[in-house]
Amino acid sequence: MSIDFTLSEEQLGLRSQAREFAEGVLAGVDSVIAPISTPLERFRALKPFYQQMVDAGFIKGLIPAEHGGQRFTNLQFALAVEELARVEINTPTAVLGTGLGVYPIVVAGTPEQKERFFRPFLDGSPALGAIAFTEAAGGANFDHPDPDFGVQTFAVQDGDEWVINGRKAYTTNASGWDDDGADLISVVCRIDKTKGPAESLAIIVVEKGTPGVEITGMIDTFGHPATNSPIVEFKDVRVPLSNLIGQPGDGLNLTKAAFSWTCSSIGAAAVGKMRAAFEIAYDFVKTEKRSGPVPILEYQNAGYMLADIKTRIEAGRYFAWKAADHFDKTGGADRELSNMVKIYNSELSVQTVYDAMRLVGVDSYGDRTPLGRIMQDVLCFPVYDGGNMGVRRRHLHEMLLNPTYDPLAVAENRNSVTV
Repeated sequence: MSIDFTLSEEQLGLRSQAREFAEGVLAGVDSVIAPISTPLERFRALKPFYQQMVDAGFIKGLIPAEHGGQRFTNLQFALAVEELARVEINTPTAVLGTGLGVYPIVVAGTPEQKERFFRPFLDGSPALGAIAFTEAAGGANFDHPDPDFGVQTFAVQDGDEWVINGRKAYTTNASGWDDDGADLISVVCRIDKTKGPAESLAIIVVEKGTPGVEITGMIDTFGHPATNSPIVEFKDVRVPLSNLIGQPGDGLNLTKAAFSWTCSSIGAAAVGKMRAAFEIAYDFVKTEKRSGPVPILEYQNAGYMLADIKTRIEAGRYFAWKAADHFDKTGGADRELSNMVKIYNSELSVQTVYDAMRLVGVDSYGDRTPLGRIMQDVLCFPVYDGGNMGVRRRHLHEMLLNPTYDPLAVAENRNSVTV
């Protein structure tokens, strides 16, 4: 018996389709957003590209088949995202943001909630989802056990409604295409100021058009320049009690699970960006002599560095595949590899793109190559979607402190800790 890394015909077809879509559609994004000076307008310019992702089935790929979708496995998403991110990162990020918004409903919603909340994502419109997770003061300690700290967005029951107040940042997609809000926002909040997250953390869905949701700022990021990163204030936002996903306290695991779902895709996106940098550097050293007698590739220092870059790409790819497959096999219950691949591949991509820039030299720092823009994009990977220091390594540390932790579990597709 052997371990087989051969992709099936279906998986190869998915990669091929994603590659063709990226090169035929997403390759046009950069020229559209380049002359636009404001982040909100750059985001709005993504709408026709996002619509084409809807048309290609990527949004239905977030919704389970029994509810009218064609939900991808985590591995399928990783396979596709590598190809998409190699060409363009902003539009796939909008899709992943939508996936984060619907994820809690997918895993914990009631049949009625699923029928109601999934509806906008099944009719072919460019519907957006969002998760309002990061507090304006930062999200690293969202699960702090002391109720005086952590999440400070609160929902208070008033009759048959929740009344939500709080302020969130980096709420990808939340403004919507026309400032009328995302089709749904899954708000990470607490329902009791006196209780810690294990008892009070909750996810409550706020639908498009609900009064009191205000976009009060827009963060302009250096990389992912067309990704929507608004500051959102919830001011006496009223929604039905039935908009609570699961039970009070479930928000803790639902939030961790949602951000574990994105990890393999981010790991794969990092591989896509490393591939893009490798291709540029490889083409450069094969043809450029830089006033010397032979192409740069013929010098050992350049050839060895390029070999190291390619090695990192292969290692990162298979790590992303393994983490995605493990997520699927454990139903998202085991998060060790998810956190690891997000940390490892995101930081690996920064070093790899930097080395590609070293090979190309000063031209990589100007507009003669896109390597500078690629570097700006990969610098985002270690610090967003749960920062590597404040969130991801801390979660791994918590696992190591758990007396049931089994270091060999992930190698055998078992849960690392006993739940």
